Amino acid sequence: MSDVRPIAPGAVRWIARTLEDAGYETWAVGGAVRDALLGRPSVDWDLATRATPKQVRRTFRRTVPIGVEHGTVGVLARDGIMYEVTTFRRDVETDGRHAVVEFAERIEEDLSRRDFTINAIAWHPLRDQLYDPFGGGADLNTRTLRTVGAAADRFREDYLRILRAVRFAGRFDLQIEDTTWAELTALTEYLPTLSPERIREELMKVLSADARPSRALGLYRDAGINTVLYPEIDELADSHWEKAVKIVEALPVNRPMLRLGALLRPVDEASAAAFLVRLRLSNADTDAVAHLSGAPELPPPTPEEEVQRRWLSRHGGQVMKGVARLDLAAARAGCADRSSTEVVEAWRAMRAVLRSCPPLVVGDLAIDGRDLIALGLKPGPVFRDVLQQLLDWVLGDPSRNERDGLLLRAEEVTRRLDSGRHSEGRS
Repeated sequence: MSDVRPIAPGAVRWIARTLEDAGYETWAVGGAVRDALLGRPSVDWDLATRATPKQVRRTFRRTVPIGVEHGTVGVLARDGIMYEVTTFRRDVETDGRHAVVEFAERIEEDLSRRDFTINAIAWHPLRDQLYDPFGGGADLNTRTLRTVGAAADRFREDYLRILRAVRFAGRFDLQIEDTTWAELTALTEYLPTLSPERIREELMKVLSADARPSRALGLYRDAGINTVLYPEIDELADSHWEKAVKIVEALPVNRPMLRLGALLRPVDEASAAAFLVRLRLSNADTDAVAHLSGAPELPPPTPEEEVQRRWLSRHGGQVMKGVARLDLAAARAGCADRSSTEVVEAWRAMRAVLRSCPPLVVGDLAIDGRDLIALGLKPGPVFRDVLQQLLDWVLGDPSRNERDGLLLRAEEVTRRLDSGRHSEGRS
């Protein structure tokens, strides 16, 4: 195992010491220990203890019952941060989606129920002792991802571990051990039994926590995960898929929705909508990503600016900002027909048009429905047609957006629509 040793916040040692002094064996476990051994910053420190939730709450003055039924209590430390303390557990029954657990007496039992060897290493903060019964340290050194025990058993206990495996392999640049990979690919057909929320969370972790998500996304495709969960992107030609992944990787890690929009950009609008609905994002996020992925690239600068106005009228200024970022990422990734400089010029031209505040939507017109009523029109679908045609006229030349001219134009449009309806009636 590497000579790197975990360095935990003082609060972690304080919690461990308090529990140990009360007679309860306590270890640091999980991702923080793994990350520390990899030489990465450790943020979320979790502890496992022989104390039951009731005993933990009696031991500390400030606690939060965040998952008592699963053995987890949040302990508010002196640094103001809440640390999760969970009683040693062992699995009693699993069905691929949920596990029935009971409290255990020994750390060995707790580690034996974990998914991968790299996540089954415990560290004692007071003794600076590593406990690694499954060889996770050696696997970290050789950059290997393998399950704790039989791979088929581990994946059948919780099929989410399939998605976790490819995420860990991608994020930490690990090679999935042959048997683990064989069982993983053989069981992907059961992934749809998971809840959409758990599936979504794994994908969003790839997009929001991995600076270089191309490896994990590639494993999604190679393992057949896209085939069963995301057929819309699985059907993309290899060249379109590879281009989308390159653009995703060129975008900031802290913009997961932008990255999701880039992933869906080669997909048609109906397929993108189906993908997003299945992910069960919030309505706001669904709308934002759908509009972003469906919008074309920014048009090049033009002296008359009509192309820019029509683009903004259809897609809006907020979507324009996101598309500019996608276009710039595509250029930087070498996946566009224009340079980064040309994208920036297009973006500046769009911003200049926006600053001039041209009429872009029906609500910006100098007349409204009341004016149409005054012309003798009855409220109804014809209002929408007339106003939309007026907007189309004004988009060609914003100076046309004045009341008298619009009223005359409205009369012309109304006569034309009436004539068209009468012709249809005679035919």
